[in-house]
Amino acid sequence: MNRPHTPHSRSPSAGTSNRGPLDGVVVLDLTRVMSGPYCSMMLGDMGARVIKIEHPMYGDDTRHWGPPFQEGESAYFLSVNRNKESVALDFSVPEGRALLDRLLAQADVVMENFRPGVMARLGLDYGSLSAAYPRLVYCSISGFGQSGPRSQEPGYDAVAQAEGGLMSITGLPDGPPIRPGLPIADLASGMFAASGILAALFNRERTGRGQAVDVALLDSVAALLTYQAAGYFATGVAPQRLGNRHATIAPYDLFNASDGEFILAVGNDAQFQRCCEAIGLDALARDARFATNRDRVARYDELRDVLAAQFRTAPRATWLERLRAAGVPAGPVHDVREFFADRYVRDRGLVTTMDHAAAGPLDMVRSPISMSGTPTSVKTPPPLLGQHTAAVLKEILGLDDEEVRQLEAQRVIACARHL
Repeated sequence: MNRPHTPHSRSPSAGTSNRGPLDGVVVLDLTRVMSGPYCSMMLGDMGARVIKIEHPMYGDDTRHWGPPFQEGESAYFLSVNRNKESVALDFSVPEGRALLDRLLAQADVVMENFRPGVMARLGLDYGSLSAAYPRLVYCSISGFGQSGPRSQEPGYDAVAQAEGGLMSITGLPDGPPIRPGLPIADLASGMFAASGILAALFNRERTGRGQAVDVALLDSVAALLTYQAAGYFATGVAPQRLGNRHATIAPYDLFNASDGEFILAVGNDAQFQRCCEAIGLDALARDARFATNRDRVARYDELRDVLAAQFRTAPRATWLERLRAAGVPAGPVHDVREFFADRYVRDRGLVTTMDHAAAGPLDMVRSPISMSGTPTSVKTPPPLLGQHTAAVLKEILGLDDEEVRQLEAQRVIACARHL
């Protein structure tokens, strides 16, 4: 792969620990696709031991999603499954269920994103497990939650975005509703789930008891609406698509310089004054029509015309240099390749490279959470299907080589051979 950057990992600073803040926490991860794996990856980055349970035949659904693939490994799967151990185990058969039960006894956290009701039929729901394991934190992620009339429906990111109103406010005013370029409902659900798990673990330290964490994709979209929901509550009017402009701040929009696009984000009146002066529109800074943010929002079409005409007269670099020097937030519109080639990525150490057993050198975006005492870290690359089956069963459950071979011959487990 041609890399336009030189990624590097950052070593912990003096005074920090090599152990993450969740060191010693064992997570049994029964999730797949995006929301659950994103959550468990966050926990793994924080030092938890994440044991990913996958079906021996096909594993996580996303192992087969592509292209693109990197040496046969799905880029989608690789993006959210680092810092995990893959145990390929069929717990629908008695022998596999017995192994899962023994692993449950060692877990602090169990995560699942099956359709509500499935785990209860298997006797693996929180109600069934909490009596035996009162300290267990049990997280369920689903489309519509564990209760309510729609709980049995399958849920996917696109459906949650559509139903939750997110698509209705995304896109150009005269265009169709648009789904953002990433599965925002899935990602937000994963982050909310991680927050809930961390809160439950903290509460367990005080009470000695775990609890159930219920996160729904559609609930997460509702939470993301924030000021758009508040605007509707205040007025009774549904917000509309505005393209790249902001509903309540101006100017906060995309503009075209003579050679490219950039974003201008003016957040207050003082910034507006500095913006006008920086771009040579001193008279605009004194124009009473645009004195306050409320004025600028009300007369935005007029204001935009003046700004747009000025920005078209010079290159993007000129405007960005002047605006940044004046303390006005502004930035170029990058594609993903341009972003990862940017010096900021190198200076912040956002990309790290590890050797993957099949894919070879693998670039990964590190956790955005920087901690001074117990930093997050990328310790292991995403696993092959069943890469850690034998090791985990031997270490945690005390199985010997012959027992592992018998279970594999019976197709209860699978062990990766490509190492």
